[in-house]
Amino acid sequence: MFKKETEYALRGLIYIQRQNQEGKRPGIIEIATEIDTPPSFTAKILQRMVRFGFLTSAKGKNGGYFFDPSRKELTLKEVVAAIEGDNIFTDCGFGLKNCDEKNPCPLHSAYDSIRSAIDRLLSEETIQSLAKNNLGKTTVLNRHTI
Repeated sequence: MFKKETEYALRGLIYIQRQNQEGKRPGIIEIATEIDTPPSFTAKILQRMVRFGFLTSAKGKNGGYFFDPSRKELTLKEVVAAIEGDNIFTDCGFGLKNCDEKNPCPLHSAYDSIRSAIDRLLSEETIQSLAKNNLGKTTVLNRHTI
């Protein structure tokens, strides 16, 4: 459903948050290994997350990636919109430019409810809540369990 970049960002952010909850700041190699992604691509994605202000990074002995605890929780919608834009929340299911309430495509009514459900889900769920709700449980974020 999402671009690989978005999938990797979400998985990486959840992994980082879980590690932060344990007082750890993971680095690129650890993150990429744990979420089964290419390290160089993961580094580019996480650099973008830092530029967006979603994440913080530090170099050196106590370095790694971490969330600023004073920042509000990060919704999945913010991450998806930052990477993919908000077209997923507004565009036609068929990709038609002229599809709207006055000129609906055959899928318009059915897709509108799906689009609304996706918007609601991504607006309500946060990286922090997903990491917290699954902490201590075995969850698959890659081909391995963590």
